[in-house]
Amino acid sequence: MTSKHWALVGGAVACLFSFSIAAAPWLEPGDPRARFAAQKLADRGHLDRGVTTWPLMWATVHNGLESGIAGDHASVGSAAAYLRFEKKQQASPGFRAEVTLAGTNDVPVVQGFEQTVGAEGLASVNLQWQGEHWAAGLKPAYAHNPEDDESLRLDNSYLAATAGNWVFGAGAIDRWWGPGWQSSLILSDNARPLPAVWLNRKDAHAPQTDWLEWIGPWQFTVFAGQFEEERAIPDAKLIGMRLTLRPVQGLDIGFSRAIMFGGQGRPEGASTIWNALIGRDNGQLEANDPGNQLGSIDVRYGFALGQQSMGLYGQMMGEDEAGAFPARKSWLLGLDMTSQLFGHDQQWFAEYTNTMADDFPGDAIPNITYDHSRYRSGYRYNGRTLGASIGGDSEAMTLGLFNFFPDGRNASARLSYVDFNKDGANRTVVTTPDIQYAVAEGNQKAVIASLGYGLPLLNGWLDLNTSFTDKKLQLINGEQGQWSAGATWRYRF
Repeated sequence: MTSKHWALVGGAVACLFSFSIAAAPWLEPGDPRARFAAQKLADRGHLDRGVTTWPLMWATVHNGLESGIAGDHASVGSAAAYLRFEKKQQASPGFRAEVTLAGTNDVPVVQGFEQTVGAEGLASVNLQWQGEHWAAGLKPAYAHNPEDDESLRLDNSYLAATAGNWVFGAGAIDRWWGPGWQSSLILSDNARPLPAVWLNRKDAHAPQTDWLEWIGPWQFTVFAGQFEEERAIPDAKLIGMRLTLRPVQGLDIGFSRAIMFGGQGRPEGASTIWNALIGRDNGQLEANDPGNQLGSIDVRYGFALGQQSMGLYGQMMGEDEAGAFPARKSWLLGLDMTSQLFGHDQQWFAEYTNTMADDFPGDAIPNITYDHSRYRSGYRYNGRTLGASIGGDSEAMTLGLFNFFPDGRNASARLSYVDFNKDGANRTVVTTPDIQYAVAEGNQKAVIASLGYGLPLLNGWLDLNTSFTDKKLQLINGEQGQWSAGATWRYRF
């Protein structure tokens, strides 16, 4: 991470120290068991909060841990127990630390909600402190042979504070916006987190006024960050914002926007930001065009099904705007459900993703999704797409299963069929060979099988992962092998 990136963060950090308020840490994306637990509690009516915006605030999770669970213990008892354990570990006042050692022979191109490591080797120390008035995390890391040539990192370092029910933060944290398990069209943890400043609600409770209470529990988050220097337009900026509503039990509706603007040689003043916010771009203002915008709408309806739960979800993202709605659309559709077999908990999902603009349904428009005529390095950070890991102009079908053992161990299996870069063309510009772009060279079809297993080891936790592709994937400036095997060991103090 460059000094310019952290100069941006540092100014906001200085401001945060002036607040004399309570801290509010969060539950990071990347833990499928935590997501399964929160989602099952929400689907069965114990947690009347949306769970499609990650990080998930602990204040939101807390509301689902004490409300009527005793009468539904057989179904959600283990889920609630896991969240209570993690809440005690992560949200208790005081100091905590975690050491992580990880390695893999090859970093997979296609990735899901699970935590991943974008380097052949990684060693990090995560130091966190939660006090009465603020919370902070410092996570220095060394990456061996990383995809982006940045060996020294401070990803997931932050400083945060609250004012009333609002959380202010600065740092570089992972996000996942949307209901998908395999992909999020607009913002996922596929890429490393951008350094940014942000604001979001601490507890997503419903409005107290009669004329607004119909929207139900709601969450709003907004951040402003900066891309890397090694781009076609160096140091471009990114504004992201998301609003979620829960007008009825089980129904989560999300509205998201991402705005790329500024950077070297591009306007980035107040008028530029205003024009971007009101949608005056796409050639409407040639002399002061704000840049590249993406907008998405996602819906998930989850409900109890006997002793289990089930959810139907979809996400639509547009790269342009027409009539105040997203145009040139990509789609994601899915179904997830839980089960309890052999005394274990399971989370199943089936998910379809199509990032070829207007391909489903309609007449396909290639070389639009995640690309742009001015921002030629695309909607990517250090070579990886900020949205779906399959990249633009691609189509995927994924079946996935997570199995959670009663003793804490877990296992996962995932099978995907991916049609990469369906039209075979590409307009992404690579400015340096030091950054490997996870962008397919030409049209390629692949079947990808992944397995994972997590277990306690040496008073810590070991995650083992392996992935096999039926052929090598050719990337625009590199290659991914047919198989990868990796291990990550974490130890908490």
